[in-house]
Amino acid sequence: MRMRVKLVVPSGILLEQEAVKVVAEAQDGAFCLLPRHIDYVAALVPGILGLTAADGEETFVAVDEGILVKHGPEVRISTWNALQGKLGELREGVLGRLREVGEEEQKARLALDRLEASLVHQVREWER
Repeated sequence: MRMRVKLVVPSGILLEQEAVKVVAEAQDGAFCLLPRHIDYVAALVPGILGLTAADGEETFVAVDEGILVKHGPEVRISTWNALQGKLGELREGVLGRLREVGEEEQKARLALDRLEASLVHQVREWER
């Protein structure tokens, strides 16, 4: 017996495969789903999602916050960001992506600071 797992990010389907075991992390801790488990819903936290195929091959995906829904043999995962790879490589990939997000966040904060300074300047001009 197997589960059909589909992982979706905003740009589309990142992963679609069969698995005999799904391991993920929710707000209250890690959990494992097997094909005969009851239906389940979990709010995922950033972490590593592990899938085990019937032949024992493992797939790992670093996921951001998201939702996992198991209904019968179907497991649907929706997350903002995900990165698939080998377990050892995911650390570097995630760190690289975090750096990119950090740089974009710095640019956005700088733009907001400039906007705020301009607004304060305009208010002072109007008060005169």
